Amino acid sequence: MWVKALDLLLDKVKRAGLDFSRVRSLSGSGQQHGSVYWRTGASETLARLDPDQNLYQLLQDSFSVLDSPVWMDSSSRQQCQDLQAAAGGAQRLAEITGSRAYERFTGNQIAKVRQTRPQDYQDTERISLVSSFAASLFLGDYAAIDYSDGSGMNLLDIRTRNWSQTCLDATAPHLDRLLGAPLPSTSILGSVSSYFVRRYGFCESCRVVAFTGDNPASLAGMRLQQGDIAVSLGTSDTVFLWIQQPCPALEGHVFCNPVDWQAYMALLCFKNGSLTRERIRNECAGGSWEQFSAALRDTPLGNNGHIGFYFDTMEITPAAVGVHRFDPEDNEVSSLSPQVEVRALVEGQFVSRRLHAERLGYSIIPGTRVLATGGASSNKEILQVLSDVFNAPVYTIDLSNSACLGSAYRAVHGLVAESGVSFFDVVKNAPEPQLVATPHPAAQEVYGQMLKRYARLEQRVLQETRP
Repeated sequence: MWVKALDLLLDKVKRAGLDFSRVRSLSGSGQQHGSVYWRTGASETLARLDPDQNLYQLLQDSFSVLDSPVWMDSSSRQQCQDLQAAAGGAQRLAEITGSRAYERFTGNQIAKVRQTRPQDYQDTERISLVSSFAASLFLGDYAAIDYSDGSGMNLLDIRTRNWSQTCLDATAPHLDRLLGAPLPSTSILGSVSSYFVRRYGFCESCRVVAFTGDNPASLAGMRLQQGDIAVSLGTSDTVFLWIQQPCPALEGHVFCNPVDWQAYMALLCFKNGSLTRERIRNECAGGSWEQFSAALRDTPLGNNGHIGFYFDTMEITPAAVGVHRFDPEDNEVSSLSPQVEVRALVEGQFVSRRLHAERLGYSIIPGTRVLATGGASSNKEILQVLSDVFNAPVYTIDLSNSACLGSAYRAVHGLVAESGVSFFDVVKNAPEPQLVATPHPAAQEVYGQMLKRYARLEQRVLQETRP
C-alpha cells in the first residue's frame, strides 16, 4: 500500500508539472513505530529497478511480512514484559531507551514476529522503520534508521545513540545485522536512485537526507528551540518538549532530537483534552464558549485554592480515572460553583502538563516560549491560563502538515549540516508564530506553589483510584 501510494503521489506531482530536476535534496517522515521486513534478495531488486515499471510492480515480492505492524498494534504485551525483565525493570528500560516498554514500539513487535512467524523472520534480510523504508525507496538501497525515529523502538540507547545490546539480545538474535547501524538525523544517505532520475527526471546529484518519524518531523516543522514547549490542544492534548538533560520516566517518551544531535525531545500525551473541556462548558457555561471564557476572566489566578482532576476516561498521563475536586484545605468535595469549576479544569489540565514535562527533564528558562495549536488555541482566555501556568509567553502556530514542513526544512538543513550550519540558521526566514498572551506578574508565585500541591494531590488520587 505504501509503495503504491508513492507511485500515485509522484505520478500526480509529475502531471501537475513539477520539474523534479530542480530538487536539490529530499527528506521525509513516516508514522513512528511501524516496521517493514525486506525479504532476502530485496536489496538486489532495489538496486536494479526498471524505470519503465512502477515501484508497486517491481517490489511486490520483496517483503517477507506483507502486513507491516504499525503503532495501532497492542498485541505484544508478553514481549514488553520480557524486555523489561531483561533490562532490569520498566524504569531501567526507560533510562536506557527513553521509554518503558510499549506494545506499539518496534522492538516488541519484532520480538512477536520472530516468535509467532519464525519462517517469515528467517526470510528477512533487513528490518526498516516506516521512515527508513521510504528513504530506501528513493535511495535504491537500504537506508539507515536515524537516531530520532530509532528512539521509538525500545532498542536504541538514547545516550550512546547506538543499539542497546541488552535490548537487542532480549528481542532477537543477531538483530543488529537486520537493523544496520543508526545514523544522525541530519545525515546525507547518498544520491537519489537512478530509477527516479530516469523515470521522473530527478537530478543525479539530488541528495537523500535521512528520513525520520512523524513526531520528530513535527518538532522540526514547529521550529522548537531550547526551552520551548508546544502544546496541541485537541481531542487529546499532546505536549512536545525540547530538553537538554533528559530524565526518562514511566510516563511519556524521550527521543533524540532530530535537528540537534546533542539535544533531546520529549513527547507527552494526555487523553482527556477538548472533549472534557466541552463537557464542562456544557455543564457550567450553558454550552457557551463566551460564558466559559468569562468564567476564566472573573476568577483569580490560583482559583482561591480550589483544584480539580478531570479524567472522564482512563488517563494516559497519569494512569487515573474519575473527577476529583479539592477545596483549599485539600478536602475532596463533590462539587464546585460553575465558575470555579471552569477554572479548576483549565488550571488543573495545564498544571498537569507542566508537572509531567518537568519530570522528564524540561525546565523553563529565559526566552522560553509556549507554542499553542489545535482547536482550543483560538480561545484567548484559555491561552492566558496556559501562559500564567508556564510563566512564559504563548504564541499560536498553524500546525497543519507540520511533519511535511519539517521534512522539507530538514532536507535543506541536511545539505549544510556537516559544515556546522545550525538548523535555525536555515529556517530563520520562515514565518514567525503570533504572540497572543503574556504571563501575569503574580503567575510565578501562584503556580510555583500550586505545582507542588498538585503533585501531592495527584499521588493521592492515584492511590485512591488504583484497582
